[in-house]
Amino acid sequence: MSVLVVGSMALDTVETPFGKVENILGGSASYFSLAASNFTDVNVVAVVGNDFPEEHIQLLESHDIKLDGVKREEGETFRWVGHYGYDLSEAKTLETHLNVFETFNPVLPDHYKDIDIVFLANIDPEIQYEVLQQVKKPKLVACDTMNFWIESKPEQLKKLLGHVDILMINDAETRELSGEPIIVKAARKIMDLGPKILIVKRGEYGALMFSKDGIFYAPSYPLEEVFDPTGAGDTFAGGFMGYVASHDINNVNDYKRAVIYGSVLASFTVEDFSVNRLAKLTKDEIEARYLAFMNLSNIE
Repeated sequence: MSVLVVGSMALDTVETPFGKVENILGGSASYFSLAASNFTDVNVVAVVGNDFPEEHIQLLESHDIKLDGVKREEGETFRWVGHYGYDLSEAKTLETHLNVFETFNPVLPDHYKDIDIVFLANIDPEIQYEVLQQVKKPKLVACDTMNFWIESKPEQLKKLLGHVDILMINDAETRELSGEPIIVKAARKIMDLGPKILIVKRGEYGALMFSKDGIFYAPSYPLEEVFDPTGAGDTFAGGFMGYVASHDINNVNDYKRAVIYGSVLASFTVEDFSVNRLAKLTKDEIEARYLAFMNLSNIE
């Protein structure tokens, strides 16, 4: 099955202790789609300005990513400027320019409306809900959100979660959304809102998956070099959803494998700036690191 992703395509300027890059390809839909394209067909809905480089479009299309739902409008593309210190777990946002993204009102092409697997990347929950209403009969819906929407539009977000199967957020967002400081209790309260599965992304500490079958923990892959953690969470989501879309999921073990594949893809993203590592990633590299991941905690 193919995947529909609705999110942002952006031009980022990022500085870490290991270098600085300007006006590079960023945005949730960019990272997600490149990761998911290793497993299945991906269909993107986003908006860019007339300054968006054609080379980025060509890169995505070279991975067979369908961009029929990407609108090019008059104005500038969404831009983000961020800085990381040696604690790479959190970026300091220096500038955010929404530009054409500020009036983003996604309308799905007709042939997108029959897609079975939907991922709603981190955007306004009202827009996420409106998009979901355009999909005829989705078999699986997943979404991401952030503390800004949890604080500014809590009721709209809760309305959306009543129609979502999988929610992917980080530690702090899990606690804030639930009002619970203990992560296990927090997960239970969030699942009561609708999601059957909650995935808590924990950066360098891996990921937790909560479901009716219990709790699953996947560590992060130990890397010798990390250049840029931007987009790692969106890459995780792309790897996870891409694997799910390409397999006949029958039980919780299949979702556990999807978590590992999500972590695998995210571990590659941080090895270079922007989507550079994802752009040249091979399936052999993915499978080799998947096996290495599986051996991290394996006891014969």
